[in-house]
Amino acid sequence: MNSVDGAPRARVLVVDDDQLMREILCDFLAPAGYAIESAGDGAEAWEILNRSPHPFDVLVTDRDMPRMNGMELLAKVKSDARFNRMPVIFQTSMSAVEEIAEGINAGVYYYLTKPYEQKVLLALVDTAIGELRRYRELGDQTKRYVHSLRLLDSGEFRFRTLQEVYEMTSLLAFLSCHREKVVAGLSELLLNAVEHGNLGITYAEKSELVTEGLWQQEIERRQQTPEFRDLFVTVQLTRAPERTTFRIIDQGKGFDPAKYLNFDPERATDVHGRGIAMSRLMSFSTVEYQGCGNEVVAVAETAPAA
Repeated sequence: MNSVDGAPRARVLVVDDDQLMREILCDFLAPAGYAIESAGDGAEAWEILNRSPHPFDVLVTDRDMPRMNGMELLAKVKSDARFNRMPVIFQTSMSAVEEIAEGINAGVYYYLTKPYEQKVLLALVDTAIGELRRYRELGDQTKRYVHSLRLLDSGEFRFRTLQEVYEMTSLLAFLSCHREKVVAGLSELLLNAVEHGNLGITYAEKSELVTEGLWQQEIERRQQTPEFRDLFVTVQLTRAPERTTFRIIDQGKGFDPAKYLNFDPERATDVHGRGIAMSRLMSFSTVEYQGCGNEVVAVAETAPAA
């Protein structure tokens, strides 16, 4: 959580019309070494985003504000190619299911309901920034693969570690008919196959691990144990001019994916749990789990299916 060589780890924009709340948020975030700017409403925040010479890594905003509220600011951010990958964390006193669902469907990354603990805020911001940077790196890596790989019509790949998840995401996205779109969704599905599938990390366990900053260490620890060290994930790729199909198979016991395929407002304030739904909504035409839940078929198309 500390800065490196005196430079801040990441840039955070805090937006709230309550001055005391802005100060509290900044005080919560400052010990982590973030470079923080703040705004009193969405209109001021939009001005800061446009004039800043350096991009922000995450936006933490209130929902109910004058001039431009959080939902209006979110709409502007998500419709602008310069900012639409930036995670947006809503912090609000509202707890109505409909309003939480509205925010999630509009692209809110996480939902914090006041009051909340500093540790939870820091865990959410750190996770959001980590995922954004990983997606940026994956996007850059896809451009470095040789063009001859485009001649591949089908193939089967195996992997097991976190590093291999990131490498496979880059390669498979490059081979897709819509690589920029599928990067984030592929990363989520491949990661899910490792952590929840092969390693059996439960939803509750991941919540605690992410909050305590121990998620990656636990994955690496489990992969060294006799129970898990020989388990791998298989990805079968099939390519056509306008469609790419990914079949992802883990060696775990499976699970019931039904409640994870759509956004669930009841889990809106959890520190994770939206990956499958986001993949289905933003990256693929279809996402279908088969068998006992340890096999998923994701289809990317250049145009909506007829």
